[in-house]
Amino acid sequence: MEEIGIRLKKLRELNGLSQRQLAIKSGVSNAMICLIEKGRSRPSLSLLKSILDSIPLSVSEFFSIEVEQPVKAFYRREELTEIGSGPISYLQAGNNRQNSRLQLMLETYHPGADTGRSMIHHDGEEGGIVVSGRLEVTVGDQTQELGPGDAYLFNSRLPHRFRNAGKEECVLVTACTPPSF
Repeated sequence: MEEIGIRLKKLRELNGLSQRQLAIKSGVSNAMICLIEKGRSRPSLSLLKSILDSIPLSVSEFFSIEVEQPVKAFYRREELTEIGSGPISYLQAGNNRQNSRLQLMLETYHPGADTGRSMIHHDGEEGGIVVSGRLEVTVGDQTQELGPGDAYLFNSRLPHRFRNAGKEECVLVTACTPPSF
């Protein structure tokens, strides 16, 4: 939705139109144009076509317009993207389209949750700080149980795994570079 809104706003501005002028030309309410541009409403194909016909521009031309994504620096909790499901929640700040070299996440491990029996490894580095609960972290042949305020930082090429062996959720803030998923 956000991408359509960004495209529409850029197109409108390139044509020297205000939201009100575009609304009048297209027969679509000013409020709807505003909602689409802010990414709060996804227009149907027919509604988008009505708007674009007033410029005039085809739908395929609309989607071929190069648009620069605005720099977003702040994220509310409800804007974090869930990239996993199950006993481990991975809430990521930002998205993969931003080509960030850093992946920042708020992770929640339910009691008994782990990353699997097999050790994982990948290019890069990763680190995290436990906010609440306890997390067992294994890196190579070393295992430590970490609690609130404790941290880890290691080369991700080393085999590793994470496990909540406790009876309460474990919440941690993690970073990985480059993003691993």
